Amino acid sequence: TSPTPPLFSPAPVFPGSIMVKGGRGGGSKKKAQSKSAKAGLTFPVARIGRALRTMRLAKRYGAGGPVYLTAVIEYMAAEVLELAGNAARDNKKSRIIPRHITLAVRNDEELNKFLGGVTVAQGGVLPNIHSVLLPKKSKVAGKGASQEF
Repeated sequence: TSPTPPLFSPAPVFPGSIMVKGGRGGGSKKKAQSKSAKAGLTFPVARIGRALRTMRLAKRYGAGGPVYLTAVIEYMAAEVLELAGNAARDNKKSRIIPRHITLAVRNDEELNKFLGGVTVAQGGVLPNIHSVLLPKKSKVAGKGASQEF
């Protein structure tokens, strides 16, 4: 009697090839890439997505929601930091302090409207003297009443 042939024949193995089970595509392994790197952002997309889920604002979130929110937060932070850096440079300082953040926000029309109800700790206020409180300018230098005695 002759031996029965196998029900299936194994795939031919070529020299130098590697057998990989399952998966999509070839056997090339890609390095893991974070959601932030995929979106081209610096702020953490996964952490903001996790915070969104734990806040329970909605039952479900799409994949793009945390990415969009992260991009908005990153843009706002960059905008405030750029203006605060300019304010620090105007004051001949190399570090941004809360005062510089306040000056940056209050001098920018759109940021002032957006952050109108926000108080920055140790930020102070904009320098402003009401025109009524300023001394009146005398027309004739010698005859006007002076504060000097």
